[in-house]
Amino acid sequence: MKVDRIIKNAIVFTSNSNKPMATAFAVNNGKFVYVGDEAGLSEYEGEVTDYNGKFIMPGIIDSHVHIGVGVGVFYTDDREYVEGDSKQEMLDFMADHIKQNPGEERYRFELERDRLHGDEIVKEELDLICPDSELLIVEMEAHSIWVNSKILEKHQITDNTPDIVPGLSYYVRKDGHVTGNIYESASWRIIFDHLKNLTDEEIETAVTQWISDSVEYGVSYVFDAGYPEFDDIHERVYACLRDLDRQGRLPVYVDGCFVLTRRDKIKETIEETKRFRREYNTEHLKVHTLKLFMDGTLKIQTAALDSPYIDTGRMGSTIFEKEDIAEILKLLNEEGLDFHVHTVGERASHIILDGVELAKKELGDDFRVKVTCAHLEIQDDEDLDRFAQLGVFANYTPWWHAGNIGGRPLETWKNMLGEKRALSMYRCKTLWDTGAIVTFSSDEVFFGYNWSPYLGMEVGMTRNISEKTRAYDFALTSEEFPSESEKMSIEEMMLGYTINGAKQLGIEAFKGSIEEGKDADYLVFENNLLKAEPEGFSNISPSEVYVVGRRLNNT
Repeated sequence: MKVDRIIKNAIVFTSNSNKPMATAFAVNNGKFVYVGDEAGLSEYEGEVTDYNGKFIMPGIIDSHVHIGVGVGVFYTDDREYVEGDSKQEMLDFMADHIKQNPGEERYRFELERDRLHGDEIVKEELDLICPDSELLIVEMEAHSIWVNSKILEKHQITDNTPDIVPGLSYYVRKDGHVTGNIYESASWRIIFDHLKNLTDEEIETAVTQWISDSVEYGVSYVFDAGYPEFDDIHERVYACLRDLDRQGRLPVYVDGCFVLTRRDKIKETIEETKRFRREYNTEHLKVHTLKLFMDGTLKIQTAALDSPYIDTGRMGSTIFEKEDIAEILKLLNEEGLDFHVHTVGERASHIILDGVELAKKELGDDFRVKVTCAHLEIQDDEDLDRFAQLGVFANYTPWWHAGNIGGRPLETWKNMLGEKRALSMYRCKTLWDTGAIVTFSSDEVFFGYNWSPYLGMEVGMTRNISEKTRAYDFALTSEEFPSESEKMSIEEMMLGYTINGAKQLGIEAFKGSIEEGKDADYLVFENNLLKAEPEGFSNISPSEVYVVGRRLNNT
């Protein structure tokens, strides 16, 4: 049989459980037609490449990214990091910066909330240092902000403005008055309100940068987790992806979604998801998922817990209860749509699992919604077996597994969560061993920096960010994060980034592994990754990247 390409003398990790390793394969018309050893190549003729022991694995599937948010960050990279060891020192720093840079329409700053040591910044303090211009401070995770009165007035936020979700997406009040501190989705339109002026050309510039980075890392397929509260920009990014695909300029496959952040928009969001499925449907762009922000983050204590945060007594909050989730699932089931949920605290994922259980009891064998819980920083012991039992996918962001973004000191987590919870975060290995399908993703918005699956693989294996790690300048601690037993092997990391991701997205029939009949998506590395040192693994990249049999990179 004549074929386009024959590969031999390689170390091939296939992600196929029936044939996990191979040394040779053949590709024809963008498909693997043979995978095995050199002896089986006798039936094929074509261009032969002898890789002389190089390592090959399937193309990466990053099953939770944010392309649209990345576009927003691409054009919002003008924030000044606030220095100082107290609130007053930080206010003085901002006042001095404004004095040194007079006349700007908006001053943008960024600070880590921990450094306030429990103090709060209020609009009156910001008005004193910036009475005539807008002043915006973004908390480091971009899940909360502080603003002065100018911005509150611009967005018509008053003492009577209702919270979007009490305890989750809300306006902080003191004695009934808004303070200028705003949480979660209530803040996102303010952070990115300047994006309404982006041109189509600017959006394309940012999107093509993301495509370039994806190709560099060998990411062949992604799930885009949406742009919450920015439906207009979200759609313009998808329109850009669609147009690029029609022009033959989108080599990476994008599985998209539409985002739900408010209780009163369930049916509207489902209708919009269906519209996106119709309108953004090209070879490399599909939409079939509703994305839900069920809770928030641990750092700012909007993640929903079963028992209070130790230092403040807060509990966090969720948008829905289990009965609501069951109703949403039944609606999605009718429309043939899937469900992807942001779940950080244990109460958030517990409610989702309960909702799945309710819906499955009612629908029985007719239930066909693929449900994914993303992030899963804290989980109840009683829920660990339920992912496998209910068929719910568990999606982790492993580069957080050194102690959240950048690595927080363990003592900080103990003070916030208590010792038991702090010592049992990110239990991906435990969940893996139950038989649940665990998938991995970057959840990154900075193009070209931490948007790398190999960073996730390294920290997933080490639970540490060392001097050899590409994200070292994000690290707040050099200690290894517990528990030792939650470290993943390189084989498990690769499976989570390949075939398991394909199963999450429902594409395992043609993506995710090197086996006969599937798309020829594969990566070539100079060294055997199965024997590579975990520390520093984040700095590797493939020398050759192939998607559907076509080489995409030129290095």
